[in-house]
Amino acid sequence: MKRILFAPALLLAGGAAWAQTTPLGFVAQTSGNTTTYSVPIQTLLVFAALSFLPAVLLLMTSFTRLIIVLSLLRQALGLQTTPPNQVLVGLSLFLTFFIMGPTFEKVYDEAYKPYNEQKIQFEEALSRGGAPLKAFMLKQTRAGDLALFNRIAAQPAAAKPADTPLRILVPAFVTSELKTAFQIGFMVFIPFIVIDLIVASVLMSMGMMMLSPVLIALPFKLMLFVLADGWNLLLGSLVGSFGMGT
Repeated sequence: MKRILFAPALLLAGGAAWAQTTPLGFVAQTSGNTTTYSVPIQTLLVFAALSFLPAVLLLMTSFTRLIIVLSLLRQALGLQTTPPNQVLVGLSLFLTFFIMGPTFEKVYDEAYKPYNEQKIQFEEALSRGGAPLKAFMLKQTRAGDLALFNRIAAQPAAAKPADTPLRILVPAFVTSELKTAFQIGFMVFIPFIVIDLIVASVLMSMGMMMLSPVLIALPFKLMLFVLADGWNLLLGSLVGSFGMGT
């Protein structure tokens, strides 16, 4: 858990580095490499870090793909509020921690831990910590999406993919995640659409046009999903789509 929570500490450290360049005069004491800030600036840094964390979680991890596919699954089953949004978000969140675990551990070991022990400066910690995260995003980003944002930014592609700036890599990564999530969602929809078509055709042939096909198809779709061990297949495929277990 300590390693999973590296991000707030690293962001707070970033806030401390920012504070060193501001003329607010909130520095209480400076001794060697240690700078102590007064309570107001510490509170400001904490809230600044907390407000930035949701954006990091949504746009720089596996969360986007997971929540979109799970939401599309619920629509494919014809369920409006089951599972509820809290369950889908919670499941996506913990799957994100599971998938991003190796990346978080690298950032903790290579960046935050040495910085916390005052062995390296913040600039070096930021560089070290960004490398594993950029490697993860580059692995999931399509070359076409990366070229698109390089072209929009009117700058040539980096000589090494690892040198791609975050302002280009993050939107390219999110675009690729959206494409992948919709592709997986399309495959999830197919068997349930087939059931809907069969049920609608049977009802039409029997003259039961006033009976809702959605209501009749729902138990069959649930039965198919349960008998096929759908949660196991879907979650296993989602985790595997990030290269885990291969």
